[in-house]
Amino acid sequence: MENNEGKFAKILEDIKYTARTQGGFISEEDIKESFEELKLSEEQLKMVFDYLIANNIGINEPLETDEILSSSEISILDEYKAELENIDVVSESEKDAYVMAAMNNDSSAFEKVISFYLSKVLEISKLYVSQGVSLEDLIGEGNLALAEGVSMLGALESPNEADGMLIKMIMDSMERIISETNSENISDQKILDKVNKVADEANKLFNELGRKVTVDELVENTKLSRKAVLDAIKFSGNNIEDIEYNGDLNA
Repeated sequence: MENNEGKFAKILEDIKYTARTQGGFISEEDIKESFEELKLSEEQLKMVFDYLIANNIGINEPLETDEILSSSEISILDEYKAELENIDVVSESEKDAYVMAAMNNDSSAFEKVISFYLSKVLEISKLYVSQGVSLEDLIGEGNLALAEGVSMLGALESPNEADGMLIKMIMDSMERIISETNSENISDQKILDKVNKVADEANKLFNELGRKVTVDELVENTKLSRKAVLDAIKFSGNNIEDIEYNGDLNA
C-alpha cells in the first residue's frame, strides 16, 4: 500500500501537471480537494502553495511574467514574440480545417498548424524556467516536439484532439530535458566528488609517506573500488600529481 509520503508526492505532481495544462495556475479549492484524503493542516497547505508558486504556478490565477522570468528572460521572450507577429490570425473553424488537412498528410498544412502553436510553446516554456534549463533551450525543445507532434496528427480521430495532444507533447519534451539535464548534473557532481576524494587522499598520504602513492593504497584508504579510483584519475585528466601510476590506467 502506498504510504502518505508517496501519495503526497504523486498528488503534488498531478497538481503541477494540471496547472500547466490550464495555463500555469490552479484554484485553491482544487488544491484542497486534491489533498483532502491526507487532511493537511493550514500550515502544510501554505507550504504547498509556496512550493507551487516557487515552481511558477499561480494560485487562482497565473503569475505575472515578471514574477516568473528574469529581465534577460523577458527580453528573450519578447524577441521570440516579435518573430511571431507576422503569423496570420485565423478563426477556430479555419484552424480546424488546417488540422484536418494535416491529419490527411497535407504537408503545406503542417507548417500552418505549427505556426498556430508556436505562441503556445512560448507560454508553456515560462512554466518550466528556473529548473536547470535555459529558456532558449526549453523553447527549442518545445518547437521540436511540436513539429514531431504535427507529423503524427494522422493518428487522431478528430481535430478536437489535436490541442491536447500537441500541448502534452510540448510539456513532456520540456520535462524530459529538465530531467535529463538534472540527472547529468547529479552524475557530474558525483564524478567530481570522487575526483576530489581521491585527490585529497592522495595528497594526505603523500604528506604522510613523503612519496607518491599507488592506486592500491588509494583503494584501501578511500574505500572506493579500484575501478572508481581509476575512473576518478581519468576524469581528472591524469592530473592528480601525488599518484604513482605505474601503468595502472592501461589496466
